[in-house]
Amino acid sequence: MKKMKASFMLVATAALGLLLSACGEKPASSATETNGVQSKFITIATGGASGPYNIIATTLAEVYSKDLNTNSKTQTTGASVENINLLNQKKVEMAFLMSDVLSDAVNGVGNFPNKIENVSQIAALYPNYVQIVTSKRTGIETISDLKGKRVATGAQNSGVEVNARNLLEGFGITYNDITVDYLGYAEAADALKSGKIDAAFLTSGLPNSSLMELQQGFDLQIVSIPADGLAEVIKTKPYFNAMEIPAGTYGNTDPIATAAIKNALAVRSDLSEDDVYKLTKTFFESLPQLQTAHQAAKDINLQSAQQGLVAPLHPGAKKYYDEVNAK
Repeated sequence: MKKMKASFMLVATAALGLLLSACGEKPASSATETNGVQSKFITIATGGASGPYNIIATTLAEVYSKDLNTNSKTQTTGASVENINLLNQKKVEMAFLMSDVLSDAVNGVGNFPNKIENVSQIAALYPNYVQIVTSKRTGIETISDLKGKRVATGAQNSGVEVNARNLLEGFGITYNDITVDYLGYAEAADALKSGKIDAAFLTSGLPNSSLMELQQGFDLQIVSIPADGLAEVIKTKPYFNAMEIPAGTYGNTDPIATAAIKNALAVRSDLSEDDVYKLTKTFFESLPQLQTAHQAAKDINLQSAQQGLVAPLHPGAKKYYDEVNAK
């Protein structure tokens, strides 16, 4: 009798397992018990195809697809402002963007009449250097010299355009004082080469590939943003930092004073804590690959990732940082 009961229990257990399997249920397994994430798709909003955002994110998406068993891809966009809106509309899960735009979004200022709630930060990333470029023949040397000129300020509503407008206003120049062209990196470089514009803002990590190409056969000159004037701007726009474009970056013999803004890696707030923990952990563990993809990523590190946060830190990212700090 005992044997029959034991046999019955084994058959019943096997039958239950088959039933659960047929229903697509795995009673002792879940995404949290594997290396994968619950989200089937991780789409990363970037920027222009030639920019560091897209180059770094493409490698990151490949890592996520391989290591987290998810369908991860990038989406090229008009960059920061569009990326915030895509997050808010739940059309992407993650985005690279500039801290000034993220700050405006969570505070409901600038391009954002209402506060954006469904966005959290994972990390502060590498600094984006404001690179104002011109031809040596224009005589433009500092940002104040742009008054009355034809200037490309980035794609409309991009992070480049937002910080260009803020910096110009900080130096007493409004859009009424210049002729504005809304051009992305590659388009601005072409317009400079053909003489259609006098100067252009290209805010990115160093070096910018469009400027590296432009440098060949063009008398490129970087326009300075004087530190004393920038110090006044920083009083009301604290996400700006006074930095220098190192000598030799674009054939310049001396360092050039400019402004920089930290980039941010953001996610939707409604992603689970476990998913964002894994996305954050995998991001930092894949830094060697990201740094190989683009040298701007060499300025990303755990030590500074929580410095200069401008949006709420996602609980999943906090869990990862707490775990690392406890070691």
